[in-house]
Amino acid sequence: MTTARFETVVLDSQGLSAWIAQDRGVLAMLHVWHAMGADFVVGANTIVEVTHARVNEARLNWTLSRVRVEAVTEQAARASARLLKQAGLHGHEYAIDATVAEMTLRQPGPVAVLTSDIDDMAKLCGNRVRLVAV
Repeated sequence: MTTARFETVVLDSQGLSAWIAQDRGVLAMLHVWHAMGADFVVGANTIVEVTHARVNEARLNWTLSRVRVEAVTEQAARASARLLKQAGLHGHEYAIDATVAEMTLRQPGPVAVLTSDIDDMAKLCGNRVRLVAV
């Protein structure tokens, strides 16, 4: 487990899903970061990505009440597209990752991203954030 101090912790779909599912390892990291004063952030489209027929809606709503949800604006979408282009990526496979990366890069640092997609997030964010595997 990583115990570095972060101002902001961004959760991608797997990070948010692990919190909703009450994954013990993820909960332990979140507890430590919360105790250190970190803010938790998700992108609005991450909510869409984690929602499915079997998701515990009450647990999802409880979890979302503990994070800041960032909108995906036109300006953010255009910046996300630029990140994709700079990383040599394109298409729907990377679209949400790009919006998460763009939002991450705007957060007060130091910033960590709780993600299952270390490789793509590294391409999109470079070394400007700490990537923590789910």
